[in-house]
Amino acid sequence: MIWSFWLLLAVVVTVAGFAGWVRMAPSDPARWHVPITAAEDRDMPGGVIRVLKGRAGDIGQLDDIIRATPRTSVLAGTVGDGRVTYVTRSKLWGFPDYTTIEAKADDLLIHARLRFGQSDMGVNRARVQDWLSRLRQD
Repeated sequence: MIWSFWLLLAVVVTVAGFAGWVRMAPSDPARWHVPITAAEDRDMPGGVIRVLKGRAGDIGQLDDIIRATPRTSVLAGTVGDGRVTYVTRSKLWGFPDYTTIEAKADDLLIHARLRFGQSDMGVNRARVQDWLSRLRQD
């Protein structure tokens, strides 16, 4: 019976340690706040890229929409710089997802991607789609 207590304790400590590591792992702007090089829409297992042709002037409006998203903060950049990278954390575990928006020439580019794991189960695609639907409404 005592071994089950220690096993349970080990599981609890492991889960708590993992949760703490995910929430406290530093976000390096040099790794995440980088230029978007894609020229067309792309879906990936861990994120998406969207290219809005002729919409570079909407970067400020998209920035407002993203900043209003719960659990989202700016990692680096400004609208004035033409590139901003955000961190959005999941509600339960606090997993960070990174989204960069960039005004390049006449286009507005969006790159949303996960940090941990291989697949985000469509979370980034859904989030970006929601932002774009709100951008189109305004």
